[in-house]
Amino acid sequence: MTPPPASSSFRPRVLTGDTPTGRLHLGHYVGSIENRLRLQADYDCYFLLANMHAFTTRADKPDDIRRDTLEIVKDWIACGIDPERSTVVLQTEVPAIAELTWFFAMLVPFNRVMRNPTLKTEIDSKGLGDTYSFGFPMYAVGQCADILAFRPVYVPVGEDQVAHIEMCREVARRFDQLYCAVDSHAEDADYEKQGGVFPIPEALVGKVGRLVGIDGKQKMSKSLNNAIFLSDSAKEIKKKVGQIFTGRQSMTEKGDINNALFEYVRIFIKDEARVKELERAYAAGDNIGDGHVKQEVAQAIDELIGPIRERRAALEGKDGDKKIIEIIRHGTKRANKVAEETLAMAKDAMQLGFGGRNEMLPG
Repeated sequence: MTPPPASSSFRPRVLTGDTPTGRLHLGHYVGSIENRLRLQADYDCYFLLANMHAFTTRADKPDDIRRDTLEIVKDWIACGIDPERSTVVLQTEVPAIAELTWFFAMLVPFNRVMRNPTLKTEIDSKGLGDTYSFGFPMYAVGQCADILAFRPVYVPVGEDQVAHIEMCREVARRFDQLYCAVDSHAEDADYEKQGGVFPIPEALVGKVGRLVGIDGKQKMSKSLNNAIFLSDSAKEIKKKVGQIFTGRQSMTEKGDINNALFEYVRIFIKDEARVKELERAYAAGDNIGDGHVKQEVAQAIDELIGPIRERRAALEGKDGDKKIIEIIRHGTKRANKVAEETLAMAKDAMQLGFGGRNEMLPG
């Protein structure tokens, strides 16, 4: 979905983010990062580092989570996220998010949370069985608070996150109906006009909702070891693209242009005429091997990643870490003003407004 253009006098708010699990890969780029880059020129963008959520499965690895938090911001900045135009937010330094999570947990039945298909997929893919922490399913509610704390109208995500956004929309409707007397038959676009605290946010899925990994089967993922990272060298990219399985045996065998390799052709080779020619020759078995196609794909991916890789290299080392930490601190300070305003509005609607937080803290 492409959002309508923002007016010169009003910049609608956008919120999205990533859980720190390691470096970002191509799936993140085409699924969400590209959308973020387009939106930050005309929208009030907030990009959240969900480091609290990382503890739901890695509570015993705080050092890794801290490192991965810095690594993700390096990837963001290298891709083109501009901290002067967009706000980088550290989840654990925004206390309003935790409070809203608690309130929202009262509005969502437990069985609804556990029916979330993304949650069920993560339990299976990470092999959690029934050993996951009590906090793990809470992160699905926490994501609602991550988003609604900033009252955005759009949330750029990959296809696999749409289910989370739908639950967030349900929570926003439920809160506004219960505490703000918004008519349950109101159109989503009218909730704020009818006095709701929260707008009903819309998911913005990138041009590629789900990029298949180099195994040709599963979604690209670090945990599945099938990812091409945004910091990979040209040599690593060539090696990984070479692993994409097609099942084709010879250059004269008619090929399936709907396989994983040609998904990459259509996404990363920008010359449309060349894409059509590759499709024609491959489908006809016209003396074109998988190796040749892979070489062109690897070159196209490196042309995309090369500048990102160079900008990222400039952020390495202690000086780079200091710069990233300053970006996080500056953005989070700005974000807390918005989140505290949202929390005050929500607490007033819930008849919990007995004075501002700062007024009740010891002087």
